[in-house]
Amino acid sequence: MPSSYNLPEIVRKEIDELVRSGYYSSKSDVVKDALRYMFSNKKNLRLAAAVGLYKKGEVTLGKAAEIADVGIIEFKDRLKEYGIKRIIESESASRMDSAIEKMKGRHG
Repeated sequence: MPSSYNLPEIVRKEIDELVRSGYYSSKSDVVKDALRYMFSNKKNLRLAAAVGLYKKGEVTLGKAAEIADVGIIEFKDRLKEYGIKRIIESESASRMDSAIEKMKGRHG
């Protein structure tokens, strides 16, 4: 995450004043609180962030659903609406064959 953004001067002054007046302990805390507020009031942004992170493979299906603040089934439905195929990880066939052989050996 970049350490600074191009903010209008008045916004920078407002943030500085919130810190100076003791409402926040740092500029970073102001930004975090603003983002939390934004995401809690604009659910479509949470969903968009979750879909994007899932699509890039940065989060699992469960984590993406958590970010979007919806259940897994609803998140799967949203992925379909966006035309995104689910990422399903699986073991390689040879690794699975090896595991099956080991289990067969144990159970006679």
